Amino acid sequence: MPSSPAVLRRLPAAAAVSTAGWGANQFTPLAVVYRTEQHWPAVPVAVMFTMYLLGLLPGLLLGGPAADRLGRRRVVRPALALSAAASALLAAAAVSQSAVYVSRLATGAAAGLVLTAGTTWLRELSAQPAAGARRATYATGGGFAAGALTAGVLAEWLPHPTVLPCLVHSLLAVLVLAATRRVPETAPSRRGAWVEPLSAGPYRAAVSHPRFVRVVLPASPAVFTASTVAYVVLPPLVADRVPDHAPVFSGLVTALTLAVGIAVQPLADRLDHAHSARATLTAMVAVIGGLLVSAGAAYLDSARLVLAAAVLLGAGYGLTLSSGLREIERLAPPKARPSAASLYHGAAYSGFLTPLLLAVTAGAASYPALLTGLAAVGLLCLVFTARYSRRHLPDGGAMCRAVEPGRSRNTVGAPLGGEESRPWDE
Repeated sequence: MPSSPAVLRRLPAAAAVSTAGWGANQFTPLAVVYRTEQHWPAVPVAVMFTMYLLGLLPGLLLGGPAADRLGRRRVVRPALALSAAASALLAAAAVSQSAVYVSRLATGAAAGLVLTAGTTWLRELSAQPAAGARRATYATGGGFAAGALTAGVLAEWLPHPTVLPCLVHSLLAVLVLAATRRVPETAPSRRGAWVEPLSAGPYRAAVSHPRFVRVVLPASPAVFTASTVAYVVLPPLVADRVPDHAPVFSGLVTALTLAVGIAVQPLADRLDHAHSARATLTAMVAVIGGLLVSAGAAYLDSARLVLAAAVLLGAGYGLTLSSGLREIERLAPPKARPSAASLYHGAAYSGFLTPLLLAVTAGAASYPALLTGLAAVGLLCLVFTARYSRRHLPDGGAMCRAVEPGRSRNTVGAPLGGEESRPWDE
């Protein structure tokens, strides 16, 4: 059993990661309140949701280099303070809608910093790397789910539904900020150039690898397309079916989607295979099925079908994310993995634009038609990925060593069609 001091060191770091996820997803049930009770138009609310992405991506890209240069704690603690301030600003949404845009931008930046530096911190505080990775996954997913569910419950049954949930999170962030003060630093501060971690070389190498381009990349937007369709797009469409419980229903759908996404990740590990893309293909089938059920839920105005779609889309979300990261572990030599993973996450987060895309085009077609169209796009990506699923297979040694520039290597097993995989750093 782990010693009590070790647990006490890890808990604040895990709480920091969960708190960042909490703040990111508390907006989902509040958006239902804005739509149903304050009658804000769909497009501005979708833009508010997307503002999170504009803050998140810089936070994700800068969080790792900043944590390496300054230390984990010096990045996580200011980001928690920013998250607390962003939630306090979000509480002012009833007075000024413009506050929501600024709040969502700041929330995304804070989440990006904590989710990179904080998860690294938590893993390094764990004696076993595998256990640390699991703790980081559970802390992140648990925070996302708990934030949406708690905000939905508070907005449903307590007064001031757009204010109280935000203040609760702001207080929580302040308490966690205080708790992290004595957590030991795992990476000593160092002086170095910021340019080196942000070099374009690894990114250029990632883009050039054919398996990344033809197998990993086409499936990547499905990660957050699946999750955002489940808990951003669908609940407002059936709000009339749960008129007295719309916020808590939204929180429940969000928590269900993310809980299923976490639960299926061991299945992704079992499906994963070095000489095929069966885990990715299975994930895409789940996403396509979830989109079709979503179209049926919108057409029939059925809250029960929304729950069924959330299960399928949550499974697709978890499987797609896990399978994509597994592919990167095989393709990238160790030095390029952080850059490759950042590139993959950036492509995956493009799925956050889906609610805005659907809201903008809703005047031209109905939501059932738009969701069916998304499923058709997913089917095309599935066919494309399946065509190349056994080609450009990675060198098994890439998982264990970096390849010296200019040094050639052979692939393990001959890919179909006689094509050869190129190393990332050629």
